[in-house]
Amino acid sequence: MMKAVPEEIKHWNWGAFSYNIFWGIGNKCYLPLLMLIPVFNLVWVFVCGAKGNEWAWQNGDYTDVATFNAVQATWSRAGLVRFLITAVGFVFVVIFYGAIIAMFLSMNSHSYGGY
Repeated sequence: MMKAVPEEIKHWNWGAFSYNIFWGIGNKCYLPLLMLIPVFNLVWVFVCGAKGNEWAWQNGDYTDVATFNAVQATWSRAGLVRFLITAVGFVFVVIFYGAIIAMFLSMNSHSYGGY
């Protein structure tokens, strides 16, 4: 029988979103292993973030919400930091390649006399 999930824990979990497979193993939740399926994982990552707390509560040995929230807060902080670092890195990569392409196009237009 599944444990009832308290309303206080039904919220987004950045740890389940960013560290899905590792978070799942650490929280005795094995549904995040579905992240190993290519293309499906593009949607499943959001399901993990949205449903992660519920899965962890149901599969864990937690008896009180305060302890559960303390454990998941650590995962969430780490997951949010990882997400932000990845997002900033992605922006830098896009800017870098955009600059390279712009430079290449600029050099090409000058080599043909600007026509």
